[in-house]
Amino acid sequence: MASPQHMTTSSTGRHAGPDDADVTPSAPSGGPPPVTLTGSAASRLGDVLFRRLATGSGMLVTVVIALIAAFLLISAAPSLADNEANFFTYSGDWIVDGGVLKFGIPKLLYATLLVSAIALLIAMPIALGISVFLTEYAPKRLIAPVTYLVDLLAAVPSIVYGLWGILVLGPAMVPVNKWLVNNLGFLPFFREPKDNVTNMSTGGTLLTAGIVLAVMILPIITAVTREVFIQTPVAHREAALALGATKWEVVRTAVLPFGFSGYISGSMLGLGRALGETMALYLIISNSGPIDFNLMESGETFATKIANNAAEFDSPAKTGAFISAGLALFVLTFIVNAAARAIVGRRQA
Repeated sequence: MASPQHMTTSSTGRHAGPDDADVTPSAPSGGPPPVTLTGSAASRLGDVLFRRLATGSGMLVTVVIALIAAFLLISAAPSLADNEANFFTYSGDWIVDGGVLKFGIPKLLYATLLVSAIALLIAMPIALGISVFLTEYAPKRLIAPVTYLVDLLAAVPSIVYGLWGILVLGPAMVPVNKWLVNNLGFLPFFREPKDNVTNMSTGGTLLTAGIVLAVMILPIITAVTREVFIQTPVAHREAALALGATKWEVVRTAVLPFGFSGYISGSMLGLGRALGETMALYLIISNSGPIDFNLMESGETFATKIANNAAEFDSPAKTGAFISAGLALFVLTFIVNAAARAIVGRRQA
């Protein structure tokens, strides 16, 4: 007669028992206890707190931006409703006294975009060159000092840049402006001013303002671009070198394509700084000029227009008129950032 042990043995020689899924593996004799995949209560609590803090921070930023937009819109709406001129096409002098409101933004938009474009045209190539130099060509002993000097530009207050622009750069630009007018005056960018002739003698022109803005946004673009270039995968560089590429070809085929989105993002951050700059431009250009793309003229940006008249906000109607300029600048900045995100997203896709 078969024993019970033989009766519980399967035809394959395997002992019958519970399903494997129901068996909890035990640690070998004398070995460490089995490792569980579930975290401790403290770690789970930390994850929950971190997730809620991150979500709350993102929501806080959104709420603050929405509140700023609501404040600008509510404050500007009554003045916009009483405006007797077209806000988007009226380019005459602003009339905000005596109960009559006539104001518009074409001149402000023109000057803001023009000086910002000049700043980007100057700063973007220089920032790209500095970033490539620091990440690819600079000796190790020079990287830290040069990086520090470039980043130090971001710590200089804007009013110092304005004083430097009007007291140092402006006078230095006077002979340059005269040379441009005498030799390139046939171009619309370098014609002799008809009204604001004093700009030529002081150097307080749109060109000077653009150069000052370029210096101000240079560290922002350089810092972002340099950090992105550093992140270029080593495999990309080595693959290009293995195919016989020169140093410049490695930069052109591996580094620049990888860091293009960061370069654009840094440039848009710099553009946002340029669009809203106030004190530096307030000291250099503060007179309204014509819309003729002449860099020898002066002009008023959205920010300098508000700063010029901030002391005269003595009535809700007048205040609302200038807040409407701030609302236009807010919308312009939002559009620029949205366009930058679209460019970066399309490039990454």
